[in-house]
Amino acid sequence: MKADEARKIIDAQLQQLVEALVQGQAETLKRYLAVLAKFHRYSFRNVLLIMAQRPDATHVAGFHAWKQLGRFVKKGEKGIAIIAPVARRPSTEEESEPETQPPPAAFKVSYVFDVVQTEGEPLAQLAEAQGEPGLYLPRLKELVAEHQIALSYAATLGGPDGVSRGGSILLREGLSAAEEFSVLVHEFGHELLHHHGNGQSKTERETEAEAVACVVSEAIGLKAGDAARDYIQYYRGDAETLMRSLCAIQDVASLILRGLFGAG
Repeated sequence: MKADEARKIIDAQLQQLVEALVQGQAETLKRYLAVLAKFHRYSFRNVLLIMAQRPDATHVAGFHAWKQLGRFVKKGEKGIAIIAPVARRPSTEEESEPETQPPPAAFKVSYVFDVVQTEGEPLAQLAEAQGEPGLYLPRLKELVAEHQIALSYAATLGGPDGVSRGGSILLREGLSAAEEFSVLVHEFGHELLHHHGNGQSKTERETEAEAVACVVSEAIGLKAGDAARDYIQYYRGDAETLMRSLCAIQDVASLILRGLFGAG
């Protein structure tokens, strides 16, 4: 497969999602958000590619990555195409210009394989939260602090369970561990996504933050909220707007999950 063919698949998948949103099909978006949780190390565009080629995939990695895990791709298995950046070497003229911007990256098609296409050593399983965030809650608080965001608590907030103030987060006291985790991820999502004067409405900001909370909660085994339904209610944009929004959600959720799972 060539990069142009991969882009056509991405465009087709995105258009299908646009049509589903227009028709109010919350389950379709819920499925996409669940897949984002499974493949949080991949860009949203590559998630679309994976879903188009192997919608039942659960854990994908490259040929050599599987070898490092003690597993081997079965003979005859067809790879799942994704797009990977390839840094372009600067020309002699560019190297002689110290103020020249770094050369733009080119892209090529690489291949990954789902776990069912491999055999070998069993995979180590992440501990599932099973309704409770466990150690992920204190780790999330550490991650918030690492981003130099102050976290504090109050007996009442006059309605909401949490507030993001651009550099600080305030949570209501008395939340259960699962509620506190979900609300903190939501407000952390605001801190990372918003407060930059991008002109979004309050509904759009709240929905994107809830989608981040949905993806992160799903990834650690907590029950997701109503992000898909809420997203349907506010969505009125075109494919480009949708792609930009979901890419931002995926980027922020991925950043949070890398911090929670200790992966760089």
